[in-house]
Amino acid sequence: MRNILLIQNSAIDSTAVRDALTNSCNEGFRVEWVRHCAAAVKILAKQVAMKIGDEDTIAATLVDLSLPDSNGIETFDRLIQAAPHIPILILSSAQDEDVAKLAVHRGAQEYLLKDRLDTYLLPEVIRRIIENAAKNENLFQEKERAQVTLDSIGDAVVSIDVGGHVTYLNLVAERLTGWPRQEATGHAIEEVCRIVDASSRRPARNPMASAIHENKSVSLPPNCTLICRDGAEYPIEDSSAPIHDRQGRVTGAVMVFHDVTAARAAIIRASQLAQHDSLTGLPNRLLLNDRLIEAMALAHRNQRRLALLFFDVDRFKDINDTLGHEIGDRLLQSIAQRLLSCVRASDTVSRLGGDEFVILLSEVARAEDATVCADKILEIVRSPHRIDQHDLHVTASIGIVCYPDDGSDVKALMKHADLAMYHAKESGRDNRQYFKRDLNLRALQRRSMESGLRRALERGELLLHYQPKLDLQTGDIVGVEALVRWRHPDLGIVPPAEFIPVAEACGLIVPIGQWVLGQACHQAQAWQDIGLAPIRMAVNVSASELRAKDYAKGVGVILDETGLEPRFLELELTETFLVQDSTATLVVLRDLKRLGLNLALDDFGTGYSSLSHLKRFPIDTLKIDQSFIRTVTSNSDDASIVCAVIGMGKNLHMRVVAEGIETRDQLAFLQDRDCRIGQGYYFSKPLPGRECTGLLRRGIAVNELHFA
Repeated sequence: MRNILLIQNSAIDSTAVRDALTNSCNEGFRVEWVRHCAAAVKILAKQVAMKIGDEDTIAATLVDLSLPDSNGIETFDRLIQAAPHIPILILSSAQDEDVAKLAVHRGAQEYLLKDRLDTYLLPEVIRRIIENAAKNENLFQEKERAQVTLDSIGDAVVSIDVGGHVTYLNLVAERLTGWPRQEATGHAIEEVCRIVDASSRRPARNPMASAIHENKSVSLPPNCTLICRDGAEYPIEDSSAPIHDRQGRVTGAVMVFHDVTAARAAIIRASQLAQHDSLTGLPNRLLLNDRLIEAMALAHRNQRRLALLFFDVDRFKDINDTLGHEIGDRLLQSIAQRLLSCVRASDTVSRLGGDEFVILLSEVARAEDATVCADKILEIVRSPHRIDQHDLHVTASIGIVCYPDDGSDVKALMKHADLAMYHAKESGRDNRQYFKRDLNLRALQRRSMESGLRRALERGELLLHYQPKLDLQTGDIVGVEALVRWRHPDLGIVPPAEFIPVAEACGLIVPIGQWVLGQACHQAQAWQDIGLAPIRMAVNVSASELRAKDYAKGVGVILDETGLEPRFLELELTETFLVQDSTATLVVLRDLKRLGLNLALDDFGTGYSSLSHLKRFPIDTLKIDQSFIRTVTSNSDDASIVCAVIGMGKNLHMRVVAEGIETRDQLAFLQDRDCRIGQGYYFSKPLPGRECTGLLRRGIAVNELHFA
């Protein structure tokens, strides 16, 4: 087990690093995390007295140079001074890359950009710097024991006399040069070791001759190749030094070199990984930025436009949560291939990470031309993706920007494309939107609401109101629907229509939904505990909640904790949930039904209404959307739909609930058609818990509302 010291202020970034180093595919690392430079220096100081190989020895240090108590190159200087023998890997942001390069120049082994870390590259780089540090340490000890190493660890060793004639080759040198030791002895070094520049193919001056002439250690220039006697070629790296007699006179030189074919291949591979997404093989953010800068310069020079399409898969997290990350990864690979089929060879399709892609259209005649590509992408992504036994139906939201109209640099274009993409999501998803200047203000407002919403649960700012459901024949209250409200400290009561979409977009809908369900079940049981007649509590559930891992199990825990019998709980879900991966949906709904609770289909008739859904899924209740009830007495089509739903419910032995009843005429229409349950402002608006308790005690004044 190798101990790694991670020095990083951000808890989010440190979690990503630790996950990358400690997952099942990268066993062998133990990570110790500190936030401050002072704490790290204290830990490293203890290492000086330890022997290499001790169990608690730190093998490598990973450091973000921006720390609360130290910043920039000062941070690196303090760390390397504390423990110069421990290799250091710099974790840098793109804007601090120059500082990271300076740290490497002053002794750090390597640096990596934080936005390019993954579970393959990071462990591989750490292993490499640890191995390189160990090699350097061994080589140093060997040189201390003997001035010149003639038989080093797997390296080729060649020595010459002062006249430049070969005096020794080890076995590795024999293999690389193609010359046996006995035959090579006495030949000129340039004949035995033919070294050329790999690019120009011109002979390179043998470094041993330079070591003798200059009486110091020298090395070959970069990118040199050794040509073997049989014509084979090996890229090499070397170290040459003069040999002295007892009087200090130069008597010859030695060169230690090794074949770096594998190392250079690894560097090329690392470069590939550094510029391409490991999952899809598409260019990553780094390569996209390079190509975008180049395309912008060309567009500026030729007075042309280019376009960026910021692409995000709608509700991708639901697929990951329901079917697992392996299916999610394969879906992303399928999407990547489809995106490539929609663009020209001169364009770039890149993956930023997660379910976000950016398409660079390197040349467009008009801004509107990007619409053609965007619509093509939306259509091709919408087609089912067959992954194992799953037919996955997904959509996407696309934000579009053009250069130079929407930004003059990479940062501005990416930011504005991202804003346009979020605008597409807010506009119903499965569409594309162009950037508009007012999106900046809307984004600030959205971020403010998201920030406030994250604190709302902690501060107890959420509350529930309850709207009663009545038996339309007797006027008895038979249930209530729990409706969440947000009491904002500055804005007052924020309607659900404003904050629920934000909660869904930022992932807060699941914890909010858990809180709502727990509070509603507690209230329903509390009413029973004070002697009120048991009624059914209805709670709205989002698709994200239903797809969360072990959702049904969590509902069971809440029922157990509150003591509410499952038959008094009804979960209201939307039709769109039923059509998204119906196999997984059926599993979740059956798990919920096994608990003994009720399932209602909310807003029936406004989505993907289908008799096959009602037949296949275990639905107990149909809720007629208020948009039909609102015009039921004035629009014959809506009246027909309402009558059809009521009849359908009876034939399928389902309860039918009409929501949004606001007038006596609407009530009379529903009573005449034998719709048994309804809710709406005609009976009562949603009430806080205390007021609803009073209403349940006294009931509805049925005579005033013209019940039979």
